[in-house]
Amino acid sequence: MNARTYRDSEEVDFAVVGSGAAGGVMARELSQAGFSVVLLERGPRFTPAMFEHDELKYFFLDALTNSGKTSPQSFRSDPASEAKPFTEGLMPAFYAQVVGGSTTHFTANFWRFHENDFNERSLLGPIEGTGFADWPISYAELEPYYTKVDWEIGVSGLAGACPNDPPRSRPYPMPPLPVKSSGVLLERGARKLGLHPFPAPMAIASIPYRGRSGCIHCGFCMGYGCESMAKSSTLYTMIPEAEATGRCEVRDSSYVFRVPTNAAGRVTGVHYFDAQRREHFQRARAVVLSANGAETPRLLLASDSARFPQGLANSSGLVGRHLMFNTYAPVHAEFEHPLNEYKSVQVTRIVHDFYDTDPKRGWYGGGGIDARIGPAPAVWAIDMPLGQARWGHEYKRHLKAFNRSLVAVAHGTSLPQESNSVSLDPRLRDAWGQPCIRITYRDHADDVANARFLAARTEEILQAAGALRTARFAETENMYSPHLLGTCRMGNDPATSVVDRYHRSHDVPNLFICDGSSLVSSGRGQPTMTIQALAFRAAAHVGRFAHANAI
Repeated sequence: MNARTYRDSEEVDFAVVGSGAAGGVMARELSQAGFSVVLLERGPRFTPAMFEHDELKYFFLDALTNSGKTSPQSFRSDPASEAKPFTEGLMPAFYAQVVGGSTTHFTANFWRFHENDFNERSLLGPIEGTGFADWPISYAELEPYYTKVDWEIGVSGLAGACPNDPPRSRPYPMPPLPVKSSGVLLERGARKLGLHPFPAPMAIASIPYRGRSGCIHCGFCMGYGCESMAKSSTLYTMIPEAEATGRCEVRDSSYVFRVPTNAAGRVTGVHYFDAQRREHFQRARAVVLSANGAETPRLLLASDSARFPQGLANSSGLVGRHLMFNTYAPVHAEFEHPLNEYKSVQVTRIVHDFYDTDPKRGWYGGGGIDARIGPAPAVWAIDMPLGQARWGHEYKRHLKAFNRSLVAVAHGTSLPQESNSVSLDPRLRDAWGQPCIRITYRDHADDVANARFLAARTEEILQAAGALRTARFAETENMYSPHLLGTCRMGNDPATSVVDRYHRSHDVPNLFICDGSSLVSSGRGQPTMTIQALAFRAAAHVGRFAHANAI
């Protein structure tokens, strides 16, 4: 490997903050285009051998994710209310902190957005109380980059299997993963109801691909790193290729806390803490923020100055606004025979028959449905549907049903509301003395109605598949999510957006923002592929600007 090491005082072309879905892509594309890049990641770097099958460590002790012990957050459902601090357990904004970001521990469900995701405002009209808007780009503009994700990142699937899939220019590079019991049952129930299930596209290698192993079906996907390198994380795909150029340095355990500007209003680099909490400043010609939809706006708001009193790149006042979580409605189902869902990947079949908004329903929204193991054993033991006791005969029956059960999940839309936001908590500070994230969030009434509708359809599918019993969780308003979208939205008008169609900040010409925060709408619950397609597209334009000395 030809990985480069730069001095802080050495001005690099790009400082990229965050090494996940977008940051890893940006680092590879820019370094392969001939630019010097420092990729800064707040978390540590793992080798494949360092990942463990340890449910306690990964789900309860924050081995891969942000921790309230060092970086607490607060939450409120209303801007007029006082936010409640979260110092342990699942944080309201939940994400990985490792090299590779959340692509290291994600489920690897990899849906493209559909054509109407990009222009629903024009198709459906305004929705009261929301910032519902069209994107400044179309699906057709993004399609070549979706295809690039398929082939460069590595996606397994079956092109043409879904009758309402958007157009694509190439098939998947790998066949779909083998179907599991959950996939067989979802497909059986869906077909009985006249629906159209199809093989799930997954960012997991089904066969050896580009020097990586095919999936070994260990069963530790969601929430875990992949020791076989089959999961198509930027840790294994983009980042090694960026380092191989000899122009990219990956600087892990580096917590960026401020992006300063000069008298001309241009960013000059990034301030960060190293693993020993010593402060550094890395000089850069330009900065790319890909820290995720919560950390990116937090960093911008914390980088205020006399020139940017509301925070960096925030003349619109919309940095941190329009936060979208996606809705998530699980349904437990118990069957007669063992399913062995603890083996292999999470998802092998999905249903998109309810993807589009249907005005006849009376609300905005749509989504997709999949089936999976859901929680692993320890989480299963405490993850009872609402209203069921965690003791006594019924609880023992629940424990015994683990291997005969699955969870089908309805993933849905989330409307952008300006009041839903990431802001700086005025009192809470992290272990480095920096202001903490405050989440303000309340689902729109349409989001809740849509979640209930999708959960009911999911339950019908499971019952048609022969479930002995089903149990729905109450579709309540979200208080946390790993999907952190819309907080630095794209747009053509600087008054109503934070970045332009090329991900350049409207306010700062050498500051670029590309991650979940750039999204204008939420899609139907699986945003990572779109985030990566946007990153490939952004990198192509940013590189062109840099070659033309236009940053």
